[in-house]
Formats: sequence, C-alpha cells, structure tokens
Amino acid sequence: MNLERVVFGFVIILALSFTFAFVMGDIDNASHHNVWVLTVAILINLIATGLKLGDRSQVGALLLASSLVVDVLLITARVIWVTAENQTAQGPSAESMVNIVSLAGGALVASIVTVVILVSDTLISRR
Repeated sequence: MNLERVVFGFVIILALSFTFAFVMGDIDNASHHNVWVLTVAILINLIATGLKLGDRSQVGALLLASSLVVDVLLITARVIWVTAENQTAQGPSAESMVNIVSLAGGALVASIVTVVILVSDTLISRR
C-alpha cells in the first residue's frame, strides 16, 4: 500500500465530507450552517489543491481543475458570509444564507466530481 496515495485519498474524501457537512440543513436557516465548518472545508480543500499540483497527467489536470472550482466557490461563500455578517447584528440574513449554501452546494458537486474521477482512475489503473 502506498502511503502517499492513502493520504491523498484521505484528504480528498475529508474535503468532500466537510463540504457536505456544511451544506446539510435548511438552506435559509443560518443556525443549520456553521461558519467554522465552512472555514475548515476551505482549509482542507486548499490542502487538497496543493496535493494535486504535482500531477502532470490528464486525470491530474481534471482533478486540479475541479479542486480549483471548489476553492473559488467556497472562498466566495465565506466572503459573502463575512459581508452579510457585518450588515446585521443577528448574522447573515435568509437571503444571504441561500446564496452561501448554494455556492457551497456547487462546491459539493465539484467535490463529488473529484471523488468520482479519483475512484474511476483507481479502478482502471493496473497494479
């Protein structure tokens, strides 16, 4: 077993899991979505992106592209959260939460694409 592949797979699946954990709940209810889960999801996805930088294959390019999409969407969601949090004393409004969770949902789809590509590449590759 290759430890590097284990760590790579672990980080990719962990990134997907944190993004999923943030998205779950009512889309417009701020109490169902934790800002720290979003922040950790961003950090883990940035680590995952860093791990994908060394691969020069076609599959590696697809993994990197999907990871960059996740990073952009999650960072945009966090920026909207910070902006919306400063507008009201109660935190983000329902409209802002819909935007934040929708962006995180898009990141979730891109993370699922990453995992599907990773699993299919693993199944196709020879030992």
